[in-house]
Amino acid sequence: MNMTQLEKMKKDRGFIAALDQSGGSTPKALAAYGIPKDAYSSDDEMFDIVHKMRTRIIKSPAFSADYILGAILFEKTMDNMIDGKLTGDYLWEEKGIIPFLKVDKGLTELQNGVQLMKPITNLEALLKHAIERNIFGTKMRSVIKEANPKGIEKIVDQQFAIGEHIYEAGLIPILEPEIDIFSVDKSESEKILKAEIIKHLELMATDRKLIFKLSIPTEPGFYNDLMSYPQVIRVAALSGGYSQDKANELLAQNPGLIASFSRALLEGLNVDLTDEEFNAMLEKSVKNVYEASIK
Repeated sequence: MNMTQLEKMKKDRGFIAALDQSGGSTPKALAAYGIPKDAYSSDDEMFDIVHKMRTRIIKSPAFSADYILGAILFEKTMDNMIDGKLTGDYLWEEKGIIPFLKVDKGLTELQNGVQLMKPITNLEALLKHAIERNIFGTKMRSVIKEANPKGIEKIVDQQFAIGEHIYEAGLIPILEPEIDIFSVDKSESEKILKAEIIKHLELMATDRKLIFKLSIPTEPGFYNDLMSYPQVIRVAALSGGYSQDKANELLAQNPGLIASFSRALLEGLNVDLTDEEFNAMLEKSVKNVYEASIK
């Protein structure tokens, strides 16, 4: 584990950029960027195009360690190059930004009001490969749709069990039990989720370290108590379908909570923008997300 990166993640101000669109979400990300599905004819071609998009973002002067602590990558991105360097190495060595890796393989069907993660069948090999690629940590997402205690308990059990395994391998896990922002009982789900998380933290050795990535809570400051646990490096927030303005507005009401936005961060970026236009738009977004993250 890179201790310099660990100290930066603990102490520096900023947010975590999510650039980890996978096979299922990449077409939507490309469409938002102005590239329709008929512009590519295979997955390989699609991933080549999205890597060019991510490269443009990462190489932009706006994508700066002055505002951004870390960036979450998709598995293929980890093995792609930027200017002759592996993406993770380019992020850290050229930009001073900590590289993370999305490790989950998507979601199961809805059961007990939640979608658990599918089995990560290649986890051991993936973690070993991530360490070889100088990746600092991982991220894995599951989704809560209803305030179902049994389902939420299973979500948290799964997240912590795999997170412990990831930490043992030498990486910092980001646990992401997302609550659907459109859920009719979102606030009740938050109460159940936090109680389950605290139950696990109370049993966890205090020298273990992790990061949470959670939906912005209905009640401002609701997750403040999680930040006081010695195991918790940071609590980050996903945008979850909010616009950038709305996500920033809600985030700013939660001191200590930092952004880990994907769609909201990249909102408005388009393949047809000139580099000057692209960099100006990204700079505005980065600064606005940063300001909301340091309130």
